[in-house]
Amino acid sequence: MAKIKVTKVKSAINRTQNQKRILESLGLRKMGQTVEHEDTPNILGMVNKVQHLVSVETV
Repeated sequence: MAKIKVTKVKSAINRTQNQKRILESLGLRKMGQTVEHEDTPNILGMVNKVQHLVSVETV
């Protein structure tokens, strides 16, 4: 499996509770924070739900 880097680029203020929980479950708390994940279908689904708040690149 390949890895992806997910970086939080926008704030979660005024977002739905579901989107805030998805960011927390991805491990993103602060602006500019980057985490690495395997590109499993469940991770890609979470990233797709908050794609307007994060930046994604393959490693």
